[in-house]
Amino acid sequence: MTSATEQRVPNLQGFDAWESDRILDTLLAGQYRALDAVKRALPAIAAAAEEGARRVARGGKLFYAGAGTSIRVAVQDGSELPATFGFDESRIGYLIAGGERAIFETMADAEDNVEEGTMAGNICGPDDILIAVAASGRTPYTIAAAKAARTKGCHVVAVVNNAGSALAASAHVEVLLGSGPEVISGSTRMGAGTAQKAALNLFSTLLNTRLGAVHDGLMVNVQSGNSKLRHRAAGIVAEIAGVEFAQAEAAMQRANNSVKLAVLLCKGAASLPDAHGLLTGSNGNLRVALAKLANPV
Repeated sequence: MTSATEQRVPNLQGFDAWESDRILDTLLAGQYRALDAVKRALPAIAAAAEEGARRVARGGKLFYAGAGTSIRVAVQDGSELPATFGFDESRIGYLIAGGERAIFETMADAEDNVEEGTMAGNICGPDDILIAVAASGRTPYTIAAAKAARTKGCHVVAVVNNAGSALAASAHVEVLLGSGPEVISGSTRMGAGTAQKAALNLFSTLLNTRLGAVHDGLMVNVQSGNSKLRHRAAGIVAEIAGVEFAQAEAAMQRANNSVKLAVLLCKGAASLPDAHGLLTGSNGNLRVALAKLANPV
């Protein structure tokens, strides 16, 4: 039986000879179908993120596995987490069919390497979470990595675009993104890839929100690595603490560019060590630390 992502979208006769606007409108309709599929998968995405947050909070790592377009989308998601959410880079891992070269080069045969997938999955541990991504759900490397990781006690999440897949059967949670047929038949970099990108973005954002990296929709773990980001971070401090920008900038300097510590200083923490103590005693959650500062025991 032909998988859903390999089937044909109807009424595309003469597609390549259409006017550009009509071609693009048809392609865009495929993107909307992909996002509709993500909406249907929200409960599974939430379950994966909540479990991921629990595991990371107790010291686990976040792994992504896949081949081709799927792992490229996954690497993009993971690589943005340290700067955006302050996620420890040493606790993110990538199981890539063909290795890092495959991110930039076409290494189609690498996805069939079961032995490599098994070896990769074996690095996962009992406190970790693995996000295994494959549009088809039948990529041998990714299935092998998922199975091996699961034997190590790792929590495995399958992100797939076809129902009833072997990858989903190897996982604890299936995130089914039923994006359906592609406008360009079989090109899963399009609708399926869009669904994967959106789903992973939602997953990692919710995970980091649960880990305390977001406060009132603001990135309170943002890494201030350049002047633009330092300006943005000071603006976040000013908004949360309700102070002037200049005061927020000064607090950021005292707090060694930590948004959370700067907010606590602006809100009345007596010293930087006191702010550290409040934040540590609140498991890094700024909302909890602010409540403790306002209502000391």
